[in-house]
Amino acid sequence: MDEKSSSSHHHHRLLIVLLMVLLFGVIMVQYVCPSRSECQALHRLGSLFNSDKVTGSRGGDSELQDGLQKDPYIAEDGALARFVPRFNFTKEDLNRVVDFNIKGDDVIVFLHIQKTGGTTFGRHLVRNIQLERPCECHAGQKKCTCFRPGKKETWLFSRFSTGWSCGLHADWTELISCVPSRMDSREAPRSLPSRNYYYITILRDPVSRYLSEWRHVQRGATWKASLHVCDGRSPTLSELPNCYSGDDWSGCSLQEFMDCPYNLANNRQTRMLADLSLVGCYNVSTMSEEDRWAVLLESAKRNLRGMAFFGLTEYQRKTQYLFERTFNLEFIAPFTQLNGTRASSVEVPTETQCRIRQLNQWDVELYEYARDLFLQRFQVARQQERRQARERRQQERRRLRGGLRTNQGRQLKPTETPHPTNSHSVVTEEWRREKHAKDSVESEVPLPDWWDLGENSTIEDYIDNVEQW
Repeated sequence: MDEKSSSSHHHHRLLIVLLMVLLFGVIMVQYVCPSRSECQALHRLGSLFNSDKVTGSRGGDSELQDGLQKDPYIAEDGALARFVPRFNFTKEDLNRVVDFNIKGDDVIVFLHIQKTGGTTFGRHLVRNIQLERPCECHAGQKKCTCFRPGKKETWLFSRFSTGWSCGLHADWTELISCVPSRMDSREAPRSLPSRNYYYITILRDPVSRYLSEWRHVQRGATWKASLHVCDGRSPTLSELPNCYSGDDWSGCSLQEFMDCPYNLANNRQTRMLADLSLVGCYNVSTMSEEDRWAVLLESAKRNLRGMAFFGLTEYQRKTQYLFERTFNLEFIAPFTQLNGTRASSVEVPTETQCRIRQLNQWDVELYEYARDLFLQRFQVARQQERRQARERRQQERRRLRGGLRTNQGRQLKPTETPHPTNSHSVVTEEWRREKHAKDSVESEVPLPDWWDLGENSTIEDYIDNVEQW
């Protein structure tokens, strides 16, 4: 009877100990790892038991990834599973945040390239930004009035705010010489310092853009109102011949569109972003075609890097995110990724697509460069955002721990002192030593040269901020 009683008492004590250990473990996980990002290994282990709840979709999108809440910027267009940077950019190239003062004299200038989704983005600028003084847009009117707070001056130079003031779809060469004079003529004489002009644009995959322009021309578009001013004059007919005779080129076939040697749709994005004065404007006799386009491409890349902002049609949510972060402005409604365009509905044989890529080889190279820069900028911006959130969490934990220690100190009697080897201290100190050792090992792993080591002190930070599609 005594043996049974003793055994029962022993089991009872063992059960109590196990329950206390389990309770202590739960408390320690919450104390040491208050969020998923601090102890991803533990939370990923837990996510294995919920794998049946993860539903995949095109491009690897899912409700949960690695046990973390779904990222709203993942898998916009079913691209690769992981983005690998190809180009090295400076810290200045990647950190594009401008001190835009809408109440001062700063002006956003939108360079609208044909068939890049610029019409949609232009409408976002005048209708979808949270402003102290929203743009006034009225039904039946093509333009909106976008005045600064307390002034009758515009802060936006675009199709939907100032109209085609520098000509239909004015390019970089036209805008940089035209915009300042147009702004001065629209407003009262000024004795203030010159304005800050922040240029922005949208780019698109060259093949899709080319097909979209062909469909648009096929329906009657001509771009005849474009001025193509360079070095103070428009090109002569011999410098820039027409692809068609008559009023327009309605009904032209894709083959006819591709066969015209003077078609400005070819490499349009490169030409519209470059400084044409570097190659003698539209006079093609000054240098070979290869040399001419090489100069234009480098100029377009340089201007693109120096722009305050550019977005990509294929990445609407990332475009919205980077614009908001660059200008410290917020949109009211989120951008929508629409893939069902007229161009995407065109069935083009593989050999025709190859011909289009050849005709737009400089645009293809520019777009690959722009896409790489765009996604690296997105990575850096997201990494900085996460780092700031991490710092806020650390500050909050320090505040809570300080309060906890204060409360524990108040509960002790004056003659009592906490035991130096209590379980809480041992576990906490052990965790700190392990984390320090882990960080020391990770910090020895070399990071890519283009990445800012000051913001990615460990390989874990780098991996955490590589694009998750």
